[in-house]
Amino acid sequence: MSTTRAPASGATPSAAPDAAAVPGSHDMPRTVAVLVFLRDRGIFLLWGILLLVFSFWCAPYFATLDNALLVANAAAITALFAAGVGVGIMTGVLDLSLPGTAAMAACVCGWLLTHGQPVWLSLLAGLATGVVVGLVNGAIALRGFNPIIITIGTLSVLSGLAAVVAGGYTFPGLTQLTFMGTDRYFRVPAPVYIVGAVFVVGTVFLTRTRDGIRLMAVGGNAEAVRRAGIPSPRYIVLGFVISGLLAALGGLVTTAVVTEASPSASPAIIFNALTAVALAGVALTGGRGSLPRVLVGSLILATIANGLTIRGIQPYWATVVTGALLLGSLAMERAIQTSVSDRLMATANLSVHQKKV
Repeated sequence: MSTTRAPASGATPSAAPDAAAVPGSHDMPRTVAVLVFLRDRGIFLLWGILLLVFSFWCAPYFATLDNALLVANAAAITALFAAGVGVGIMTGVLDLSLPGTAAMAACVCGWLLTHGQPVWLSLLAGLATGVVVGLVNGAIALRGFNPIIITIGTLSVLSGLAAVVAGGYTFPGLTQLTFMGTDRYFRVPAPVYIVGAVFVVGTVFLTRTRDGIRLMAVGGNAEAVRRAGIPSPRYIVLGFVISGLLAALGGLVTTAVVTEASPSASPAIIFNALTAVALAGVALTGGRGSLPRVLVGSLILATIANGLTIRGIQPYWATVVTGALLLGSLAMERAIQTSVSDRLMATANLSVHQKKV
């Protein structure tokens, strides 16, 4: 956002008479602000449009409280995994091992529960599994290996280990976890509360704490951060740890919803998470992004699937619509980013010309 303030502050009262002599010069900062608003807040506008369209198209079933809770619950698990992917990308790492981490955490938790261990210990062990995976991924990445290749390898290893823990089967009947899966509190499903807590804490951490801000800075330019005296390797590992922890939490919530721990690492997990993150406009180069936008990206996926289901349209069309929407949003973001850069450059050149005059 700092790039948008610079041109605006350049339009000082002393420069106004000269600017008036150039047609359209007054509109440049305002246009840039609108474009930046669309880039950073456009996903909220898109979701609002989808809600409006489905409210009329799927009336009277879509715009109800019960259906809203259904959409929120459907988006919850995707949102947890998307938060893990999003935080990883924002901090400069792309963790593709999330499905394996989720499966491993679920199987560790399921094994302990079926062997008579308390619920709190089983859940803690499942979350600790995600942390360990993140530490391993981070330690290997610090050796100079590509994070994508590392996490693909880790995904394969974790999928095999989860099957070993489960003995090739599943852990069914885990009704001890319904309090965080199928139970409702004040009519709201339990996973919605978990997602709300994760995104509030995550947003505050990334935007209001020193470590969170440094984490984002490392994602933007790790070398510059290192030269500033900040230990960037520590934050690279932290990014992997957060991603692994959220993946483990997603696996545990999934287990609680279906009351079964499965060693199967579903590729749909990473596909849906990446789609939600891409819709949210999180830059794959790192350093820029927003967890609230990631949450809305997950809600958009759930909203499309829900609306098409109400209309009796086959579920695979939701994938088609989502893919088309993703390509369109990427093209629009690219066009907006190019337009912002061009207009800022034009404004800067105009300012230089006015100073010379």
